[in-house]
Amino acid sequence: MSLRRVGTALTRTLWTRENKSTPVATSSKVNGLCTTCKGAQQGRGTTKEQSCSSDTGRPNGDVLCSSEQPHRCAAGEKKRSKEPAGAPGVTGVRRRSYTSTAAPVDQRSYLWTRYNDTKRLVHDLIPPGSCNLLNSSTIYANNEVNLAEVDIYGFDYDYTLALYSNALNSMIYNTARSFLIEHFKYPEGICKYDYLPNFAVRGLHYDIQKSLLMKIDAFHYIQPGTVYRGLSPVPDEEVLQLYGGTFHVPLRQDSGFYGKGPKVKQFMDIFSIPEMTLLAVANDFFITNDIEYDPLHLFKDVSEAIGMVHLKGYMYKWIMQDLDKFIPRGEETDAVLHRLVSNGKKLFLITNSPFSFVDKGMTHMVGKNWRDFFDVIIVQAGKPHFFTDCIKPFRRLDSNGDLRWEKIKSLDKGHIYKQGNLFDFLRLTGWRGSKVLYFGDHLYSDLADLMLQHGWRTGAIVPELEQETRVVSTDRYSLKLTWLQALTGLIERLQTHRDPDSTKILQEWQKEREELRVMTKNLFNPHFGSIFRTCHNPTYFSRRLCRFSDIYMASLSCLLNYDLTYTFYPRRTPLQHEAPLWMDQLCTGCMKTPFLEEMSHIR
Repeated sequence: MSLRRVGTALTRTLWTRENKSTPVATSSKVNGLCTTCKGAQQGRGTTKEQSCSSDTGRPNGDVLCSSEQPHRCAAGEKKRSKEPAGAPGVTGVRRRSYTSTAAPVDQRSYLWTRYNDTKRLVHDLIPPGSCNLLNSSTIYANNEVNLAEVDIYGFDYDYTLALYSNALNSMIYNTARSFLIEHFKYPEGICKYDYLPNFAVRGLHYDIQKSLLMKIDAFHYIQPGTVYRGLSPVPDEEVLQLYGGTFHVPLRQDSGFYGKGPKVKQFMDIFSIPEMTLLAVANDFFITNDIEYDPLHLFKDVSEAIGMVHLKGYMYKWIMQDLDKFIPRGEETDAVLHRLVSNGKKLFLITNSPFSFVDKGMTHMVGKNWRDFFDVIIVQAGKPHFFTDCIKPFRRLDSNGDLRWEKIKSLDKGHIYKQGNLFDFLRLTGWRGSKVLYFGDHLYSDLADLMLQHGWRTGAIVPELEQETRVVSTDRYSLKLTWLQALTGLIERLQTHRDPDSTKILQEWQKEREELRVMTKNLFNPHFGSIFRTCHNPTYFSRRLCRFSDIYMASLSCLLNYDLTYTFYPRRTPLQHEAPLWMDQLCTGCMKTPFLEEMSHIR
């Protein structure tokens, strides 16, 4: 049973239970067990004991049952009459009450009975391994995409064709930290801070003037408990003071379209994780040693130090010296390219990396003849300006990697081109619209303009999906999340009870709800949680992912699980005012990898 089905059953049960007045007290017995009746368990051919009770507080005397399946009651029991629709859009749903045979004697007992019955229902609805159908090799759709209509496949290189191991992040961090000390004369005490691989996550925002690293949701609100100055969390009360009594970050102060606002920067690519860690470490050193510093200078110095790692070619040198260490899954890229070309697809490459680096990596993954796969190869493109600048011309590289001087009148297979712009690319190739599908890892630099301005199909590579999917698939997470949702619904429905005892109970529930939110967050990352969710809203990153990518996946190898005529359909997730009643939502939300077993040998 998927979480969606569990959530639907739970919501339906809670909704129908709430549509009744508070029962009249008739007995002091609160937690008594109800009588039982045997009902046929649909679809299994077996019988199951089901708990029923008569709601003596209701004038019609309905018999109420804790099971979702209808059944026939034993002789002597009252039959439940069919009632009109319960929740909007639900027909034939019978109303239920709490499972006690006797009504509670006071508000306090009534509230805790509702609490215990709801918690029991949550445990009953989630069988062990209920989410094992989730798989990190699935491709997820934000928009409908028919691969049969796609004739041209385009790729970025870094973290798209080539996925790097985590060892690269620590080397970028260590080298940039040395640059801070050697070139910017920062105190050598910063060397005492080793790289923290599990501190930062992608998609965070950094308030440059306040030196705060934080997670912001899709509505520009800071998630409480995810604000750090240095390596220390900032109390929520202080955050409110810093932002004028609100967690909201105004649009004019936010990170702008490409995540590079004047006051707040969003870190959107995987290469930015060591940069965020170095920012936190440098801030922490100055704060803990009570050294006065300018936050703006620190931000610019760290950004420049990180940039020097790339500009001076250190990263390229490390990877080329030990390809097996830094590119662990090259055979998957080889399999994807072979499959596309063998099916008559045209391929092209647009990357910001230099040719010598790309050539070394592609030769390692695919072989010396890797260029035969691509109809057009463009290096040092200068994205995202490549997609918006209509002035910079293409230049061709000769066999030695030196620039040629002739004007480019066509983009020919087997040649290497540098710089250029998308407008000339479209003019010279004629590749336009939805027949082109381009893959990249950076939502802004790789995908945004292609979708918004040029109508290409886009695919986002999100390696974090592997780890996030493992967490979501655990019984621990599914149970805590479902109980969190149920408790939230309980608080929402019963908040109208405002007597002193009820108010105290609701406060206890709110405290438990907050603890559950922290626990579910920590299962992903103890500092910032999931890159896709705040407590309940999508993150700023997640909303941009949905806006700028038609499909998204953990790696290009996920394409091997689908044939090239496959159509990806986005799930119609219900809006807040809609009932989650579509069978697709309930039954097939996770079953989206039709050829997973056939292609499993690739992994």
